[in-house]
Amino acid sequence: MGSSSSKSGKLVLYYDERSAPCRAVLLTAAALNIKLKLKRLDLLAKETLNPDFVKINPQHCLPTLKDGDFVLWESRAILQYLVNQYGKADNALYPLDPKKRALVDARLNFDAGYFHPRLGAFMNKFAAEKVSDEESVKKLGEALDLLNTFLEGNEWVACETATIADISLAAGVSNLELFEQCKLKNYPNVVKWLQNCKKNLKGYDDANQKGIDALHAGIQKLMASEN
Repeated sequence: MGSSSSKSGKLVLYYDERSAPCRAVLLTAAALNIKLKLKRLDLLAKETLNPDFVKINPQHCLPTLKDGDFVLWESRAILQYLVNQYGKADNALYPLDPKKRALVDARLNFDAGYFHPRLGAFMNKFAAEKVSDEESVKKLGEALDLLNTFLEGNEWVACETATIADISLAAGVSNLELFEQCKLKNYPNVVKWLQNCKKNLKGYDDANQKGIDALHAGIQKLMASEN
């Protein structure tokens, strides 16, 4: 494990900082001291449909990682790859112990299959109508309630220390600080955990908060528009 290519910036990340999955990759790179060559594509302007990018990733989604001739998309797979390829032999971010790794994978699957789709539905509804309906708020609340349960008596979502599952979920949950409808205060374990993430995830301000601020600016612009 470990490679000089990761330190010299030969890893290329196609990203949009407003995207939670993209920020999860940035957070993981920061945790591993990986220098990325960043290539920003504007999702709202549909720059991912540029033919040159489609040649790289026919699914034309972000984030997309290019490591030499190797190309990978789907953020959680990228997080796993970065730790496996460039982390220490047994990195706490994605431990080798089968039971610990299984818990990390379970929480990543929860994020990908349950939480993130509900987060997306909530935010897409807001983007379309400047408000999210009761149904999308309810479904998102169900996901937050489960996360709150996972965190009962636990500092982190999977293991005794932060893992890529915390990184992936934190990037998404932090979006919700911008929306009063979510009432994060109703999920005290989630609130405490998110504060731990802010304090303990390396590079949080640069890798995640800047993207949140850009997302906030976009929301404010949307709310100020006539349509």
